[in-house]
Amino acid sequence: MAQNDLQGRFLATLRDELRIEPDKPVLIGVSGGPDSVALLHLFCWLNQQPDWRVPLRVAHLNHQLRGTDADEDARFVADLCDSLRIPCDIGTADVTTRARQAGLSNEHAGRQCRFEFFERLCLKHAIHTVALAHHADDNAETILHRIIRGTGIRGLAGIRPTRKLREDSEIRVIRPLLAIRRTHIEAYLKECGLTFRTDASNHSPTYTRNRLRHDVLPLLRERFNPQIEDALLRLAEQARDIDAYLAETGERAINTLIVEHDDHQLVLHCPPLLRKPRVIQTQLIRKAILLMGSPEGELTYAHLNAVADLAAGQDGSKSLDLPAGLRVSRRYSQLVLERATAAPGTDLRCDDIRVSTAGTTPLPGFNLEITVQLLAADDRLIDNHIAHQAERGQFVYEEWIDADAVHPPLIARSRRAGDRFFPLGMTGMKKISDFLIDEKVQAARRDRIVLLCDQLGPIWVVPLRLDERVRLTRATRQILRLSAKSTLP
Repeated sequence: MAQNDLQGRFLATLRDELRIEPDKPVLIGVSGGPDSVALLHLFCWLNQQPDWRVPLRVAHLNHQLRGTDADEDARFVADLCDSLRIPCDIGTADVTTRARQAGLSNEHAGRQCRFEFFERLCLKHAIHTVALAHHADDNAETILHRIIRGTGIRGLAGIRPTRKLREDSEIRVIRPLLAIRRTHIEAYLKECGLTFRTDASNHSPTYTRNRLRHDVLPLLRERFNPQIEDALLRLAEQARDIDAYLAETGERAINTLIVEHDDHQLVLHCPPLLRKPRVIQTQLIRKAILLMGSPEGELTYAHLNAVADLAAGQDGSKSLDLPAGLRVSRRYSQLVLERATAAPGTDLRCDDIRVSTAGTTPLPGFNLEITVQLLAADDRLIDNHIAHQAERGQFVYEEWIDADAVHPPLIARSRRAGDRFFPLGMTGMKKISDFLIDEKVQAARRDRIVLLCDQLGPIWVVPLRLDERVRLTRATRQILRLSAKSTLP
């Protein structure tokens, strides 16, 4: 594929399939490898075309897995962006520790860290699109890996050209090169004279994907099908169409089955669920679980099948536990998905209350009032405040945040299913429900916790923890001093 052909295909994919609009910013994940360098340069080429101007920003995360090589990758990306006059954010993550603590592979933990890094940057810079450089060969390897490991229709569909960053996120991940073969990208790089970094770990037999790429696929290509990648990609395309049909069917049907739904539980009526084919049952159960805020990545077909078996059971009430603290119970003709609940007969939900950024706002539903005061920052003031953080207890009723990191208006409300934030001093994103459990907040008190939010989500879980994005830094110029006070006599 010639340079002009690849560029034309790239433009058509963005415009016709991914629906990218000019003037809407895009965050590009750039590792420094050939694929991401090609993607970055294609976006730069796009900005030279008539009627196209896409504001670009680059994100590079150092996983700290490859020592000085990883540091050199970061420097390469920073220098490349400097030469192209594109703003670049370089981050670091201790992937090894994350993997050990969460019982994950380094590959899975690295992916979690990258997506959290992307989300943080998107929220900070008001970006709603993340572009990644996966290509057709990556997709074929992913499909084969899933077949070997065991997968359903959804997994067989392979890597999707576009998807939400999270189920309830407004940030979209796009993959403009997903239909392009690796050889065409390599030819484009050579024709344009582009340099890139080579990751030696891509040849290590330690990783399953490398063994598939260097051993299994060449064997299949030589002995069984010279076009094995094309065959896998055609299979994925058919699976994607079937999965889209099932998802649409589930979207239409789920509301007819819901008996009750609030922050704490979702109740499904079993008889009409059981009259549907098993493939539709599992699709509806998956949708119900996602409505309760559980992350899709933790769900397997075994989980969905177990819930369907539970719904079909006849021998009294039973229950089972799913990932992310979700319990599913069968109670007569109902299937109940539930989390921790408030005290019986207590309704602690509070309407959103707009909080003044200069003064005191009462929160009668929580028996609290919040006062906000704007202060001019200086290094001594910030140093003193940071020094006193070591003396904090679990509950802190005064917090200082970077005023310029806040996106007004400020809203006080109770927590909702799926709420997430980046707890200050912790690694990565956390669901607020899980954070409260980890902090050993009693179940009866969890719904009395106030969330102070801006347009991008929670910034203070009162009185427990700030979100990382509003923390004070040496660059802070204005401080919002937040204080919460009980109004009980």
